[in-house]
Amino acid sequence: MTIGFDNDKYLALQAEHIKERRSQFGGKLYLEFGGKLFDDYHASRVLPGFQPDSKIRMLSTMRDDVEIVVAICAGDIEKSKVRGDLGIGYDDDVLRLIDVFRELGFYVGSVVITQYAGQPAADTFIKRLTALGIRSYRHYPIPGYPSDVAHIVSEEGLGRNDYIETSRSVVVVTAPGPGSGKMATCLSQLYHEHKRGIRAGYAKYETFPIWNLPLKHPVNLAYEAATADLNDVNMIDPFHLEAYGQTTVNYNRDVEIFPVLSAMFEKIQGQCPYKSPTDMGVNMAGFAIVDDAVCQEASRKEILRRYYAGAVDRAKGRCDDTVVNKLKMVMQQAGVTTDICPAIQASLDKAAETGAPAGAMVLPDGRIVTGKTSSLLGPSAALLLNALKYTAGIDHRLELIPASVIEPISALKIGYLGHRNPRLHSDEVLIALTISALSNPLAKLAQEQLTSLRDCEAHFTVILPEEDAKVYRRLGIQVSCEPRYEVRKLYHKK
Repeated sequence: MTIGFDNDKYLALQAEHIKERRSQFGGKLYLEFGGKLFDDYHASRVLPGFQPDSKIRMLSTMRDDVEIVVAICAGDIEKSKVRGDLGIGYDDDVLRLIDVFRELGFYVGSVVITQYAGQPAADTFIKRLTALGIRSYRHYPIPGYPSDVAHIVSEEGLGRNDYIETSRSVVVVTAPGPGSGKMATCLSQLYHEHKRGIRAGYAKYETFPIWNLPLKHPVNLAYEAATADLNDVNMIDPFHLEAYGQTTVNYNRDVEIFPVLSAMFEKIQGQCPYKSPTDMGVNMAGFAIVDDAVCQEASRKEILRRYYAGAVDRAKGRCDDTVVNKLKMVMQQAGVTTDICPAIQASLDKAAETGAPAGAMVLPDGRIVTGKTSSLLGPSAALLLNALKYTAGIDHRLELIPASVIEPISALKIGYLGHRNPRLHSDEVLIALTISALSNPLAKLAQEQLTSLRDCEAHFTVILPEEDAKVYRRLGIQVSCEPRYEVRKLYHKK
């Protein structure tokens, strides 16, 4: 990977500014974390050099002062919203996050269910949390939010929410994904802390949009693509422009909520410490970009992948035309076409040549390899083997896995496991490759190349089965698919 971002510089700047913000309030600080806290793969894709665990590494420097609260929207539980990069539901991801935070030595105080309105799936999740010994709280929809400030900042508004019991001076509010109600959770806590005579402050640890990059910079547009289902829109911060005469970039939800936050601070402290939504943030990412061209190229590729992911979600019934049309608009604004990923055309050409689903991958040296559907291998399994052969310098005509290994696995699937498709998936072919490596040095050599495929771009002419998609994600291969299934039928296994 060509580096475009200085991660060490970023960490140093962030830590310095977090400490300054803590001292500004002197008491308790609610710190909203935008994006993923310890596995921010979106940031690592659009800012090559950004480490996915950067935020948690910074927090580790003040671990003893930190308490984590995880927010999840009841609506996301009800509609079984899935985290795209991991392929698991937001509710399961909450539990995964808690496990990881605890393993890293952080104290997780509780989970807050936002926008709770009696959703049955949310009630089931709350019972599950209770059975696991995890405290949970409910926050409710507020009519007129975010415009009716008087109603919001009242006993009938934020006052209806449960007060989250916390015990440490820095309360980090995080979530499985965007739109989970992190900011509203912080606002609610400020209101309740004030009622109890506790002085508390609020700040945002946000990565995107990057306030000191242009509005239509590909890095910022990639953020719009990532939140297309929320219809987030980057915009010039009007409050910052009025207060300082400086043009900065923020996004619609923060701009909309700023009058509420300002009004709350005025009621609590007599005046608001911030003059703009940009002031609320602690974001030094723009100062750590060391190669803007590299970051622009990476962001355009991310926008293209988001478009294909949105089109696939539409085919699966997870979103409508609005999301896909938004992604098309972002592509146009960023000057993105399918030409920037040569694997797309290569896979389509291979499918046209063979008359069956195919895939293609751009390897680290720029060469493109393809994989076709055969009687025993699906396109993703075939592509994986071909990519490993090339990176290992093995003649593509040589057999890495003999039919004597593949055929019994296929027979097992059909004869005993109830499968109709005898072809091996990517995980199955890797197991077969491992078995073959016991007696075939070339197979062992190919297996050792798996790490070299990280960050490669791959494209398939059909929607991948989840088994294959998971393997490619675990290998760090960036995958996109044409939004169509191999077989025309009503039900497709997720």
